Amino acid sequence: MLDRYFLRELAQTVAATAIVLLAVMAGTSFAHVLQQVANGSFPASVMFQVLGLNMLDGLSTLLPLSAFLGVLNGLGRMYRESEMHVLASSGMGASGLLRPVSILAVVLAVLVGAVSLWLGPWAARTSDQLVAAANRSVIAAGLDAGRFTPLPGKGGIIFVDELSRDGSTLGNTFIATEREGHDNVPHLKIVTGKHGQLYQETDGSGRFLAIWNGFQYDIPLGADNWRKMKYERNDASLDSIQSDDNDEDPAHSMTLAQLLRTDNPDTRAEFAWRTIAPFQTLVLLALALPLSRQSPREPRFGRMFLAILTFYFYYLLLAICRGQIIKGHWHHSFPMWMITLIVFAAAARMFQNQYSARKPRKAVA
Repeated sequence: MLDRYFLRELAQTVAATAIVLLAVMAGTSFAHVLQQVANGSFPASVMFQVLGLNMLDGLSTLLPLSAFLGVLNGLGRMYRESEMHVLASSGMGASGLLRPVSILAVVLAVLVGAVSLWLGPWAARTSDQLVAAANRSVIAAGLDAGRFTPLPGKGGIIFVDELSRDGSTLGNTFIATEREGHDNVPHLKIVTGKHGQLYQETDGSGRFLAIWNGFQYDIPLGADNWRKMKYERNDASLDSIQSDDNDEDPAHSMTLAQLLRTDNPDTRAEFAWRTIAPFQTLVLLALALPLSRQSPREPRFGRMFLAILTFYFYYLLLAICRGQIIKGHWHHSFPMWMITLIVFAAAARMFQNQYSARKPRKAVA
């Protein structure tokens, strides 16, 4: 009965904490992705897919923190309301608390391991594939036959009367953009053509639109010195759609088998970071046990501040170790595992001291 009670209370608190942190992460990610859409780096049609995949990828960091804060809040409430003191006076020892917390820790560690080792990299690869498909097809950018469509980041519009199924071949094409000329006068540039073709550079970094058999007009606004040019082929550069910033990590989207086959600092650091995540969850829950113990008169969020500092310090040490592996200074993840074992041993020692029987003081004669 006590195990089910503890599991229910702690699971509810962890779930509530995860929902709050997920909402915060969703707001931050949405603002970031929305900014990329406004800059023309993302088409609006894949915005929500990329947002959802980014959130799934971030669960490997969010879930351990949610478990840590959730267990800390749940047990802390029981201590403040004297539930733990009543249970201890009824004969419940340390094992009565360790058993349900251990069950919850193992379940959460398995979930974090699944996200860190498989689901997170899959989400990163899928996001890259969505954006790569957007680079290859103007359909993903929202272009539709018979409708004016804004050019991402170009300050112009495009219109086509026909569009192939894969979005790479266009019929009669009309493009209008506005730019500032050398005379500091706004110029309206209009390009028309009989048909067009979307293509990329050989390395896939650029996206271009080739238009055949048409006219190009350069119209200074407020002036009458228009220019008209007939061409056989006219190539226009379109904004490349990228899935991430310049700090994109190629190793992050690699599968576990690819990481094991590739031996370089980036893949070694990524493999170490993925494998440490489930054990990080176990260590944080072990830390939550001694940190959650408090007296009924103790401030409600006094231990919370200490717990957040502890989490930050532990996470920072792991991040420093990862950085050393990426730079090639270290060729193995032994320091990361040593830090994890030291923190776990410290948590176990604190918990043991809290529940160990205290020797009675000798009476002074």
